[in-house]
Amino acid sequence: MRSASGLAMRIVVLGAGNILLSDEGLGVRVIERLPLRYSLPPEVGIIDAGTCGMEMLDDLEDLDALIMVDAIRAGKAPGTLIRLTAEAVPVFFRTKLSPHQIGLCDVLATLELIGKAPKYTAILGMQPESLTLGMELSPTAEAGMPQLLSMVVDELAVLGVKVSPLASEAA
Repeated sequence: MRSASGLAMRIVVLGAGNILLSDEGLGVRVIERLPLRYSLPPEVGIIDAGTCGMEMLDDLEDLDALIMVDAIRAGKAPGTLIRLTAEAVPVFFRTKLSPHQIGLCDVLATLELIGKAPKYTAILGMQPESLTLGMELSPTAEAGMPQLLSMVVDELAVLGVKVSPLASEAA
């Protein structure tokens, strides 16, 4: 896939979250599983952002697209899938739907200020069931993982990127 300038597109799928707090680690768990289930083209990078902040500046500057995956507390039923794009992205950061998003908000605001923000940003996630201490996802979040992974693949398709399941997943 090429950008308008003719250069290869730069797309990042970023998983955010704290894996020590059950469903809060959802974004990290998604990006761990994504390359195990799908063949990703070279223009798609995956980043485990964990609870990072400003140290992400270099990794996220001048991207064609950023797809962020995170647990999103939106007052919905646990397991509800959520997709935010366009005007909804700044609202996500203003309403503090995720405890570590302040660092990512600072990163995106800084990139905007210096003219190096991603050209397209989507935030995908799920309403968590549990944010208690524990490294396993709740049964509800675990049950929703296949659909959340499919949402990431669908978002890549919106960007014109074709992703195929790995042979073990196609069977």
